[in-house]
Formats: sequence, C-alpha cells, structure tokens
Amino acid sequence: MSERSGRTTDTAAPLDRAAAVDAVDSATEAFVAHRNLLFTVAYEMLGSAADAEDVLQETWLRWAGVDLDTVREERAFLVRIVTRQALDRLRTLSRRRESYVGPWLPEPLLTTPDVAEDVELADSVSMAMLLVLETLAPTERAVFVLREVFDLDYDEIAEAVGKSQAAVRQIAHRARAHVAARRPRGMASPAETRAALQAFQRAVETGDLQSLLDILAPDVVALSDGGGIKHALLRPIVGVGQVARLLAVGWWRRNADRSAEPVQINGGPGLLVRIDGEIDGVLAMRLENGYVTGVYHVRNPEKLSHVERETAVSR
Repeated sequence: MSERSGRTTDTAAPLDRAAAVDAVDSATEAFVAHRNLLFTVAYEMLGSAADAEDVLQETWLRWAGVDLDTVREERAFLVRIVTRQALDRLRTLSRRRESYVGPWLPEPLLTTPDVAEDVELADSVSMAMLLVLETLAPTERAVFVLREVFDLDYDEIAEAVGKSQAAVRQIAHRARAHVAARRPRGMASPAETRAALQAFQRAVETGDLQSLLDILAPDVVALSDGGGIKHALLRPIVGVGQVARLLAVGWWRRNADRSAEPVQINGGPGLLVRIDGEIDGVLAMRLENGYVTGVYHVRNPEKLSHVERETAVSR
C-alpha cells in the first residue's frame, strides 16, 4: 500500500485479479485437454450424448471452483468429478427409461475413422456393448467403465464412486463376469466389416431376401427405437427369417425416397438413413465372425443430433 498526495492506492487488487485470470486459464486448459476423455466416460456410463454433454457442463462448473494447487493429478481429479456427476444423472435416467415407449437404444454417435482402429475403444462405445452396460447397476457400470476401459487404479475408482478399494475390487469382479457372459464375441476384421456392410446395404436397398438370409446370423436380433415419436418396432425381432423379411419388405419399401450412406456409428459399421435429404434415422450393425448378429435402428429425432457431425471419443 502506498500514499501519494494524501490518497491511498491498493496494488494487491490488480494482482489478485491477475492471479484469478491465470487460475481460470489453467483450469480451462486442463479441461479442454481432457474433454474428449471426459465425454467418453460420461457417454459410456449414460448411453446418451446429450446427457453426457450436460454432465460435462456440470463437471466444468465444479472444476472451475477447485484450487488447482491442491490437485496432484488433473486427469484423475476430472474423471472423479465426471464420474460422480454421471452417477447422479444415471440414477435419474434409469427411472425415466422405465416409462420409455418401446425398446430403448443408446444415442448413436457418428465417430471418426480412427475410433474403429482402436479395437478396445470401438468395442466399449459400440451399441451392443452399451446395451450390455445397461444391464448393470449404476455403480457396477461406473466401476466397469473406469477399470476395464480406462484402466484406472482401484484407489482412483474408489474415490470416484465413494467405496472402499476392497468393495471396488468385488464390484469390478462381479461386473466383469456379468459383461463377459453377454458381450459380443468374434470381432470382425476391417475387411470383413466393409464387405458385410456393402452386402447388407445392397440387400436392403434391393429387397433381396436371399442376400439378407446369407449375411444375417441365425439368431440375429433387430431393435428399433422411435421413442414414441416416430414409427418403430415395439419389441425386438429375433431370428434370421423374421429380420430378413423386416429389412427387405417391411422397412425399406415403405418409402421410395429413402437413401442410405455408409458411416461409422459408435466405432462400427452403420447406415445413415435419409428421406428427401433429411436425416430419418441410423442403422447400426453388430458383426460377429462375418455375420450380422444385431441391427439397431434409431429413429427417435431427439437422439439424432450427434450423427450430423463426427464426435471425438478417446481413452
């Protein structure tokens, strides 16, 4: 503090403001550096890109108020915040989904080509895996995602979910066994994936029933999500004969102005479907040993905003 001409000036205030600006800049830099990772954690826990974005906003608000001098490892700290926020959101979503009209499917993402090259990442964000994760309790889902996908230490996971390390180890073991019994097997090679997608697209566009019978697995499952807004299946269709007839006649032939574009959906093969140039839905596929074992048709318009542009996901 100094005196000049009988007036007092405070030099501490500008310094405090400068320090605050630096702190915000440092917090922003760290958040941006880990944003794709945080989004992926939230998305894999929630199966909803819109809810994952909301969780990221909540995470940023909490992160901006943290004293960075007390943070040892920024990545772990941010993952802990996003996990806790996602767990709170997941419990709310679970109640909402009980009243959902028809089958519920994850919100599809248009992903970048490099996602498919990371086999573990592609598997973790696939529609099939997200449906398996839906069968886990919220804490089991969080523990599985953090341990199996992002390889966090048990002590970090324990802090994130508010459990002891011993409890987390038990939860991880139980969740791992649950997922292993239900996860897809026999991953397809990139060449097999391209060939299967081309054959599948050609078959549904031409209505060639025999070609569909050749590419679909005997126990193939078709799920459709319209959310009560768009026409969709109200129950799963199972079996090669029924699914082939649905795709060849019941689905494609309803609208002559329908077109399909091959895309990467959640790290796997899919078709972006348009009617008169407007996005109408997404067909995502699950491939095992060269055959299509799952077809996931998302038409709910509230779930299609993230197929208009590519979304970056990372581990």
